Amino acid sequence: MDRREISAWLALGALAAATRVQAQGLAGISDLDASKGLKTALETGAMSAIQLLGKPGGFLGNPQVHIPLPGYLKDAAKLLSALGQKKQVDDLETAMNRAAENAVPMAKDLLVGAVQKMTVTDAKNILTGGDTSVTNFFAEKTRTPLSAQFLPVVKQATSKVDLAAKYDLVAGKAAGFGLVKQEDASVDHYVTRKALDGLYFMIGEEEKKIRRDPVGTGSAILSKVFGALK
Repeated sequence: MDRREISAWLALGALAAATRVQAQGLAGISDLDASKGLKTALETGAMSAIQLLGKPGGFLGNPQVHIPLPGYLKDAAKLLSALGQKKQVDDLETAMNRAAENAVPMAKDLLVGAVQKMTVTDAKNILTGGDTSVTNFFAEKTRTPLSAQFLPVVKQATSKVDLAAKYDLVAGKAAGFGLVKQEDASVDHYVTRKALDGLYFMIGEEEKKIRRDPVGTGSAILSKVFGALK
């Protein structure tokens, strides 16, 4: 371990003490274990989220992350259904969520890489940033490259539904007049964004579970570090 890494762990340990989160319980935890515990928690949460979302029903059947129709199309869904296009509307919503489910497993390497490259500043933001700190960390580090990876997968799925192309045509024009958000002017970009939102949200939820019940993870380092915080 080089001097820079040792300094990072010492700073992390000092920060943990400074936040006074059950400081007495942390007294017996080394700085190295504290940092290792945080990294393990983040990586475990990321892998759990991928397993939950990257399977059939991961998005479609989960109300917390289910991807609804884009606002503009959602508003028109009743009219489309009345015009005999209900099946197309349902097919598009299903395809959107299936696309997200297919794309999520691709995130593994980038998420793990972000954890392994975590800096002292990242650690500070996670420890002091509140309930959204984990979500913010992963979004900042991986949203741009993951968007590029997810988009082709999403396009492949939505291209099979005729209504997607029709939506893009109408929404694209509407966006030019400010009637539709630019980020929602394309089904593919909308789904990619919502898929990543769902992934980061679920990682945060999984990390909260680890904090609540570290022993239940079956990990010795998580039990040792987060058990001391309880």
